[in-house]
Amino acid sequence: MRAMNIRLPFLKKTTSVNVVQLHGLIGTGGRSALNDAAFSPVIERAFSKGKPAAVAISVNSPGGSPVQSSLIGSRIRRLSEEKEIPVFAFIEDVAASGGYWLASCADEIFADPASIVGSIGVISAGFGLQDLIARYGIERRVYTAGKSKAMLDPFREEKQEDIDRLKSILGDVHDVFIQHVKTSRGDKLTQDMDVYTGEVWLAQRAKELGLIDDIGHLVPTLKERFGDKVKLRIIEQKRSFSQRFGLSISDSVVGTLEERIALSRFGL
Repeated sequence: MRAMNIRLPFLKKTTSVNVVQLHGLIGTGGRSALNDAAFSPVIERAFSKGKPAAVAISVNSPGGSPVQSSLIGSRIRRLSEEKEIPVFAFIEDVAASGGYWLASCADEIFADPASIVGSIGVISAGFGLQDLIARYGIERRVYTAGKSKAMLDPFREEKQEDIDRLKSILGDVHDVFIQHVKTSRGDKLTQDMDVYTGEVWLAQRAKELGLIDDIGHLVPTLKERFGDKVKLRIIEQKRSFSQRFGLSISDSVVGTLEERIALSRFGL
């Protein structure tokens, strides 16, 4: 006997919005959890679980890997277009550099009045230790096949040709970032000033520049859009046994330290 599918027309279907939290440094893995490999299952579920009316991304990141930022952002845009589900981004403390890359993959961006937004630039930092090892009588020995294989070795003096080559690479990555923002934000961006210098702004100024759409928080904004009874469902990573029972303490401590160093650039 086949079961009957009974429809009750007087019962209103609850509107739901799935929420993904993109928090922390963006990296390739290991100590940094915010990467495409780790978050692809989360993002995929966000666009499929419960037939959501929209997907909201909560962004709180000082940036990191441009490639991982691009991979995560591209996945969100592809799923949004394939399933015709709008995406709303809500910036918390900071969406800078790669963090803003993630936010700008949304159809609309909101932020707290004190949120830090921007840093559309590329940075490479390191140390020069050649004088330190010389002081202790340590000799650096490096053998390569290919004259650029040991480019910018921190234990050897810098070469101008290596510096020029690195700056060229950084410039090319910057161009990719700029094109992404222009494509994402379109006519919303101001034409009155250069917003691609790596500078950061608070939310109100970012709104004037077209980097965000409005000042607002996740819950009240989504209730305003979808009604007071909208169901907000947080889609989280499935944690491993060691993560659930606190067996990865060393990675957690180092990851927190790395994040604090990155956030300190923005006074946070």
